[in-house]
Amino acid sequence: MTEKKFSKINSHNEWDKLKEIIVGTSKGTMPTLTWKGKENFSEDLLQKAYSLAKKAAPKWFYEEVEEDLDNLAKTLESFGVIVHRPEPFDFSEMYGTPFWKSTSNNIYNTRDLNLVVGNNVIESPSYLESRYYEATALYPIWYEYFEYGFKWIAGPKPKLNYLVKPPYFRTEDERIFTDEDLKHKELTGGRLEKLHKIAEKEIIFEAANTVRMGRDLLYLISSSGNHLGAKWLQSVLGEEYKVHTTKDIYRSSHIDSTVMCLKPGLVLLNDTRVNEKTCPEIFKNWDKLYFSDVAPTSEQELKHQKELRDPIGYEIEELGFETNLHDMSSPWVGLNFLSIDPETVVVDKRQTSLINLLEKNKFTVVPISMRHIYTQGGGIHCATLDTVRESKLEKY
Repeated sequence: MTEKKFSKINSHNEWDKLKEIIVGTSKGTMPTLTWKGKENFSEDLLQKAYSLAKKAAPKWFYEEVEEDLDNLAKTLESFGVIVHRPEPFDFSEMYGTPFWKSTSNNIYNTRDLNLVVGNNVIESPSYLESRYYEATALYPIWYEYFEYGFKWIAGPKPKLNYLVKPPYFRTEDERIFTDEDLKHKELTGGRLEKLHKIAEKEIIFEAANTVRMGRDLLYLISSSGNHLGAKWLQSVLGEEYKVHTTKDIYRSSHIDSTVMCLKPGLVLLNDTRVNEKTCPEIFKNWDKLYFSDVAPTSEQELKHQKELRDPIGYEIEELGFETNLHDMSSPWVGLNFLSIDPETVVVDKRQTSLINLLEKNKFTVVPISMRHIYTQGGGIHCATLDTVRESKLEKY
């Protein structure tokens, strides 16, 4: 096993040779329970909700998730990469602010709330009450790195005491299905991605709305990142960096199921969402691989969702709590990969069309098993956070 030593944080892009990384964990995963306001809350209701939530988190399921994450870590270590793992806290513990109460979920998607830009670590303020303390699970790791020096920045904690997620449509009956919607239903046995907007009252964004290209970052205005978040990010990064925004390529959350940079001048784009007309200007002179032929959501995941998570989610909502049990990633999370270096990528083994495309373009593909990316809300890129790459700050 690779020795767990630390060095100076340094990661400027998505592709330079990987030296150190954080791989997430499913240990202690707990379906979320969020209570808005103060009225009618009781300990009796909470205990009923806890009992239901525990049924929706069977031990065997999360043992499989952890087995896949452990294998991902071992695979990276076989390439000489130093892998760090977060230590989860008690996600079932309910915490509160003057405005709401919530439990937490897990530390599976380490990239979602943490952005490494050069020697900066930026903790992003999520729109979800259940993610309020999630980033603290990485603090022991950051304190190890802190000995070598880096700039540690945390976004202001939002109040979230208003309608944070206004609906995308006034009613679902008004929704006109796009080609993406229809393809989504085809790949998920008829499920449809629910959409919402994000309010502009506070700085809100999740780090996974960004893709890094040296001095340039592309930021997706989406259901998990607003304009104020982009403005704040630019203000803390300063003149060395340029934060470019896009809002035309994807209506929902996070950018790494839509845009994945492979190396300088080459980007993979999800052609269900991106075309020559909507392609961000930053990629004008880049070579583009348009791709969307992902494997459908696995039957095992759909069965688990339909027979366990969804029914229990409805029961919890009847008690008055909000929960994440109805959430599933889009099938295009299968496009989510991790670069070990500009020629080597780690890819979900179910994504045979993506593997063929990358191999055709002279990449060495390392296939691994990630059985539960859809219910866990993220693939290989989401579940990892590169902290050290052999790179320097450049403009591409």
